[in-house]
Amino acid sequence: MSVRTQRVAKLMHREIAGILAREFPDKSMVTVTGARVTRDLSIAYVDISILVDSTEERQDIFDTLVGHSSAIRKLLAQRIRHQMRAVPSIRFSLDNSQEAARKIDLLFDRIKEQNSNK
Repeated sequence: MSVRTQRVAKLMHREIAGILAREFPDKSMVTVTGARVTRDLSIAYVDISILVDSTEERQDIFDTLVGHSSAIRKLLAQRIRHQMRAVPSIRFSLDNSQEAARKIDLLFDRIKEQNSNK
């Protein structure tokens, strides 16, 4: 990854996180966990973590977010118009690493409970 793509990825991460926090408030916690940009700066891959109770609700919120990607790109263009000539198209992906970590913590808690009962 070149210095330019790293800077653009960092810019995308920061600005999209700000847009999601201010322009699209939701009852759930939506976090931008990462961003990558292609070499030609035409596509930004943005990793999103959604903290909710159910998998169905997480998928619904993610689908809504993907549906609003063109509006998010338009807001992004307004924010970075002096920094970049062309705004990359945005492709969201769901980051499930926090969910996996929570499941592992639950398993460890069960193991501790079973060991304390013996």
